[in-house]
Amino acid sequence: MEILEPGSPTALADELTDWFERLHGRPAAGVYAAPGRVNLIGEHVDYNGGLCLPMALPHATYAALAVRADDTVTVTSRQQEDSFTGTLDALGPGQVSGWSAYAAGVLWALREEGWELPGMDVVVDSRVPLGAGLSSSAAIECAVALGAAELAGVPVDDEVRAVLVRACMRAEEEVAGAPTGGMDQAISLFGRSEAALLLDCRDWSRSQVAWDPAAHDLTLLIVDTRASHTLTDGGYAARRRDCETAASALGVELLRDVTDQPAALDALDDDRLRRRVRHVFTEIDRVREVVDLLRAGQITAVGPVFTASHASLRDDYEVSCPELDVVVDTALAHGALGARMTGGGFGGSAIALVPTDSVEDVAKAVEAAYVDHGWAAPGFLTALPSDGARRLG
Repeated sequence: MEILEPGSPTALADELTDWFERLHGRPAAGVYAAPGRVNLIGEHVDYNGGLCLPMALPHATYAALAVRADDTVTVTSRQQEDSFTGTLDALGPGQVSGWSAYAAGVLWALREEGWELPGMDVVVDSRVPLGAGLSSSAAIECAVALGAAELAGVPVDDEVRAVLVRACMRAEEEVAGAPTGGMDQAISLFGRSEAALLLDCRDWSRSQVAWDPAAHDLTLLIVDTRASHTLTDGGYAARRRDCETAASALGVELLRDVTDQPAALDALDDDRLRRRVRHVFTEIDRVREVVDLLRAGQITAVGPVFTASHASLRDDYEVSCPELDVVVDTALAHGALGARMTGGGFGGSAIALVPTDSVEDVAKAVEAAYVDHGWAAPGFLTALPSDGARRLG
C-alpha cells in the first residue's frame, strides 16, 4: 500500500520560492498554502442551503506571488505545461480557459468586488491529487486569493476570508464554468486542525466540531478510485437543476426551506425528482446526527451513518460509480466501521473509518478487488484535519 504524503509545508514553500525566482528573476513577495478537503458527510446539499461537515487536508496547493510593474498577470504551474498571460482587464468569463481559470478567475472576481489589484506573477505547486474529488480547484483558488489580498494591502480577518470564499466561488462558477456550492472554498479558508467545519450553507454560519480519530485508535482512510472526477461534464449540473426544479415546484427558494418534508415528497409526481429531494432531506439529517454523535464523544457510532449516506448517494442521487461502490463494499467487508463516497461523485474518492490496526488490511483488500476488476491501482491517503489557507513565507 502506497500512501500519498502531503510533504513538508516549509520545504515545499522554500522549493517554490526558489522556482519562482529562477522563473521570474526576482523573489516572490510570499508563498501561500490552501488545503484540499474531504467531506465527512453532507454531500450535494451545499447548493440546497443544507449542512455539511468537511475537514481540511494536510495536502495543499502552494502559490507564490509577486507584484509586477505593469497590469499583466501571469499564471504558471509546476504540474501543468500550459501557462496563462493576460491583462487584469482580460481575466473574466470566456477569456481564460483550462486550469488557469481557477487562479486568474479569482483576480477577476476580487476586482468585481471593488478591489484594486496590481499586475502580478503567480506560480502554483499542488500536492492535492487532481481528479480525486478532493477540491484541488478550490485549493488553487484560495491560495491565490489569500496571496492577492496581501498584495492588495488588505488585512485578512474572518470577514475578509468570507469575501474570499465568495470570490473563489464566482471564479469557479463563472470563469472556470464549474458549478459550486461553496463548501470547498469555505473549508479551504476556514479549516482548523483537530476539527471538522460544520457549515450552514443557507446563512454561511460555521462552527468547529472536534474530530480527532487518532485519539480513538481510528484512521480516516481516503481512497482515490482513479476514476477521474470532474464537475464540468454535466452530471453535477444536472443534479443541481433537478433540485432547483423541485424547489420551484414546492414553492421554496432552497430545499432546506421545506418545513413539511413528507408532504413535499408526496407532492412531487416525478420519481427522479422525488429521489433527489429525499437524498437532500435525509443527508441533512445525517449531518446533524454525526455532529451530535461527535459532540457526545461517540465517534465509532458515526460509521453506520457514513454508510447510509453512501447508499443514498448511490440509489437516490445516482452519483456513485462501480469503483466507488467496490471501495465502499470492500472496506466494510474487511473491518471498516463505515464508508462512503465523498465529493461530487461520478468518480473521485471514497472514505472509510477504519480501526488503525486494520488500515493495511483494508487497503490490501481494496487493491485486490481492483485487480479482480482489471482496474488501474487506486491511491491512498491517510489524513488528520489541518489548518486552512495561510501564509508560509
